[in-house]
Amino acid sequence: MNWPILMTGAEGGGGGGMFTLVWFGLIFVLMYLLLIRPQRKKQKEHNALLKELKKGDKVVTSGGMFGTIFAIDDERGRIVLKIGENTKLEFLRTSIAAKEDK
Repeated sequence: MNWPILMTGAEGGGGGGMFTLVWFGLIFVLMYLLLIRPQRKKQKEHNALLKELKKGDKVVTSGGMFGTIFAIDDERGRIVLKIGENTKLEFLRTSIAAKEDK
């Protein structure tokens, strides 16, 4: 009885390695366009917001607390928010999520 000979190694497929390389390249480009690029854009916008903060701006923190900037300490990267009449709290500058729209 003759058994069929199985083809293995280089005899079986011609461009399998190149196809796999192109496939991984397309996946990387897709991941970059859908995930990395929008996140970088959002981070740049947030950094610009943090740089332009000044005393008297009404802001909201990432924890959801609303307040008015009372003082800014650039050396330590902190901001003092006036929450109430006699209430002032100190936050990291990076914890400011957005300016409150007027």
